[in-house]
Amino acid sequence: MQLGVIGLGRMGRIVVDRVLDAGHDVVAFDLDEAAVASAADAGATPADSVVDLAEKLGDEKRIWLMVPAGEAVDAALDDLEDHLTDEDVVVDGGNSHFEDSTRRAEETPAAYLDCGTSGGPAGAELGFSLMVGGPEWAYEELTPVFDAVATGPAGHDRMGPAGSGHYVKMVHNGVEYALMQAYGEGFELLAEGRYDLDLEAVARTWNNGAVIRSWLLELCEEAFREEGTDLGDVDDYVAGGSTGTWTVREALEQEVPVPLIYQALGERFGSRAAEDGRFSRRLANRLRYGFGRHEVARREK
Repeated sequence: MQLGVIGLGRMGRIVVDRVLDAGHDVVAFDLDEAAVASAADAGATPADSVVDLAEKLGDEKRIWLMVPAGEAVDAALDDLEDHLTDEDVVVDGGNSHFEDSTRRAEETPAAYLDCGTSGGPAGAELGFSLMVGGPEWAYEELTPVFDAVATGPAGHDRMGPAGSGHYVKMVHNGVEYALMQAYGEGFELLAEGRYDLDLEAVARTWNNGAVIRSWLLELCEEAFREEGTDLGDVDDYVAGGSTGTWTVREALEQEVPVPLIYQALGERFGSRAAEDGRFSRRLANRLRYGFGRHEVARREK
């Protein structure tokens, strides 16, 4: 299969590499010429514009967008519009709001698949978890690509109609906030509690057979190993928050109580106003680097 990839940042480049490794052909474009050249060195066919990419793909276009949510997605679709038919497929692999995805599915000439992507740059070797919404025929058509980008056939599924993929990813991120908060609070109590504990050893032990073992807990172990039990100079400022906010707004609209997710979101926003040095917030800050390679905010020494 031939796939066009627009957006060659950390996540987009992983898509390119995994699709190439699976034996498929890739046409790649990014506004950054160096990123395009690097993808070409890896085996992709370079394109110098969105239109050039579309022309290189031929009659049946299969295109994966991995650009920032919002205006960048609409801009790419505007450039593609005159080059798409109802036999083509466009995948939005970014963190778009599900209502934007529903609108784009209605407006785009091609079949539109909204693809929630989880795993982050740190999961590149294993593959991602892909939550896909949109027409069933388009999902089935892209299955070989999804098999390559995901952990395998079990790492992706069609969630339902347009918007459902990004809807599931939105809730996934809300759950992620709550889990990070729970681990943060638990380790804060251990750090401030009765015993002088090696928190890396605690995390490692919990990760071997305990009920609460998880990848996030593995990342806690990594954080303590690399930063120390006291987390060194890691600050308590926790960035992000858009998808958690969307989750809470949707819960209010649907009248579904989500107190843990709401509190975790509040803690994240609270970290930007307070200067209390909360351990739980510092751990959450470091965990975002663990799974997403987001920059770690650090305190001045």
